[in-house]
Amino acid sequence: MSEMLKVKRVVLHSRPGKNGQPAPENFHVEETSLSTDLKHGELLVRTLYLTVDPYMRCRMNEDTGTDYLLPWRLSECIDGGGIGIVESSKSEAFAEGDIVTSFNWRWQSHDVMDGSHLQKVDPRMVDGHLSYFLGAVGMPGLTALLGVREKGHVIPGANQTMVVSGAAGACGSLAGQIGRLEGCERVVGICGSDQKCQALVSELGFTAAVNYRKGDVHSALKENCPKGVDIYFDNVGGTISDTVISQMNKDGHVILCGQISQYNKDVPYPPPLCDETQEALRSKNITRERFMVLNYMDKHEKGLIQLSDWVKTGKIKVLETIMNGLENMGVAFCSMMTGGNIGKQIVKISD
Repeated sequence: MSEMLKVKRVVLHSRPGKNGQPAPENFHVEETSLSTDLKHGELLVRTLYLTVDPYMRCRMNEDTGTDYLLPWRLSECIDGGGIGIVESSKSEAFAEGDIVTSFNWRWQSHDVMDGSHLQKVDPRMVDGHLSYFLGAVGMPGLTALLGVREKGHVIPGANQTMVVSGAAGACGSLAGQIGRLEGCERVVGICGSDQKCQALVSELGFTAAVNYRKGDVHSALKENCPKGVDIYFDNVGGTISDTVISQMNKDGHVILCGQISQYNKDVPYPPPLCDETQEALRSKNITRERFMVLNYMDKHEKGLIQLSDWVKTGKIKVLETIMNGLENMGVAFCSMMTGGNIGKQIVKISD
C-alpha cells in the first residue's frame, strides 16, 4: 500500500491573452496528493527554491511562438527552473540529502521525479547559497557569460564601452560585471529606478547607470559613453534599444539576449526593428545575432566553473530578490515582468 503525501502546487488558471499583461490571478494554488511509492530510478524531492524568468511569459500563451518551448496547459501544474533536496531515492545515481536541479521542475512543494531528468549539484560551488544555482551559477549566469564571450567580442585594452539594458535584472546585473572582468573600459547600465542605478554603481562596479524612467536616455547615454558604444547587451528591445544602437560605433556588436519590453505583444521574436535602426546596423556594420544559451551546451560545464570561481572570490557580486511561499509564485512572476526585482527573482519554497 503506497503512502499518499499532501502537496501544494501551482496551476495555470487562465491565460493573459496574446497582448495581455500577466496578473497573479492567472495562477492558482491547489492541494493534491502524491503517491510516494517510488519505482526504480525515481526520487522523492522537496522543493527548496523556484525561479521566475521573462521567457516564461510566452509559455502563458496557447502558442509560444518558438519551437523549443511548449506552452503551459490550463489547469495543469506549471514548470520551470527549480532546486530541491532528495528525501528518498530508488536511483543508484542519487542518495538522500543530495541537492538536485532541473529546468523542468514542477511548481510543487514535493514531487516524484525521474532521476534521468535531474542534475546533482555541489553546494560548495556556491558557498551554500543554493538559490545561486538558479541565477549566477545557473542559466542566467551562463547566458550572461557566454553571451558576452560568444557575441560581444571584448578585446582587453581596446578601451571598449559596453551598455547593458535591463541591467538590474538577473542576467543584466551579471553581464555588466562580466564585461568589466573580460576587459571593457566602461560599463553603463540602463534600468528603471534610482535605487537600481545606485546598486549597479556602488555594489556591482558599473561605471555609470541611467534611469530610463527619468529624463532623456539619449543625452544621459551621450554623457556616460563619450566615445560611443562598442558592445550592447540587449535585454529589453523597443525604443531603449533604438536609442543605444543609434550611438553605437562602427563594427560594434549587439548581444541579442532578450526583449522584455515586447513580450506582452503579439509580434515575432526577435521583434522587427524600425527602418532607422536597421539602417544604423547596416551602415555601421554592426552585428546583431540572436543569442541562445542552449546552442552552447558544450561550454556550460566550463562556464559554470568560471562563474562559481568569480562568485566565491567576490569578483562577481550576486543580487537577489527573494519572496517566500508557493502561493506567491504568481505575484513574484508579475513583479519580475514589471521590474519589481533587483537581481534574480527567486521564490523560497522550504528550508
